[in-house]
Amino acid sequence: MRQTDSREDERRRPKDESQRKYGTAGVLCYLSSVLLLLACGCESNQEDPMANSYYLSPNKDLRRLGRVALVEMDSLASVPEITAATTDSLFVEVQKKQVFGVMVVHRDDPAWQNLRENLDSVQALHQLATVCNNFGCNGLLVGTVTRYQPYPHMVLGLRLKLLDLTDGQVLWAVEQAWDASDRTIQKRIKAYSRESRKAGQPSLREDLVIVSPLSFCKFVAYEVATTLGRTSQR
Repeated sequence: MRQTDSREDERRRPKDESQRKYGTAGVLCYLSSVLLLLACGCESNQEDPMANSYYLSPNKDLRRLGRVALVEMDSLASVPEITAATTDSLFVEVQKKQVFGVMVVHRDDPAWQNLRENLDSVQALHQLATVCNNFGCNGLLVGTVTRYQPYPHMVLGLRLKLLDLTDGQVLWAVEQAWDASDRTIQKRIKAYSRESRKAGQPSLREDLVIVSPLSFCKFVAYEVATTLGRTSQR
């Protein structure tokens, strides 16, 4: 009887060992897949940190717009200085991307108020057609500073949208708040400083970007303009 049991044990052992072997391999394969997915996710976020903050129309190519009118931003924070600085910084960064030509309609332009009103009304299409004729533009870029806080650390919030003047459709939009106390934002500021040095631009101190309104506006404008550049990667 013992000999029979011994033989049965010997027959079972290779099978059990095989199960343990392939079971371990399966677990290792699963863990490797999970780690690979996590790594890909991290890489994707690093490549496009603004991925969840903007919309880009899949149906139209921004490069076909030709010329866009950038309207000086309005502000919910009642700080006209910061809206002008943000608008000017965005103008510079959008030019660098060379996706389309851009001109600025400043607050002191008589057309500024008209461009800020009724963009979402029934009369909007007629107004957009007038803008197209007056400025020779095919696109209109409008926005609002939704939040501004210089102390104890810089916070800047923006809401922007790009309209196609031929049909009034939204081609691109961004809405986000940048908080200098956020560690993720601080890492992105470091990356921005490195890119500026690589491009041969004057070196920007990271600590200055965090506390200086003008420098922080430039950083925010850089990130916003980067999302416009995504259209050239399709």
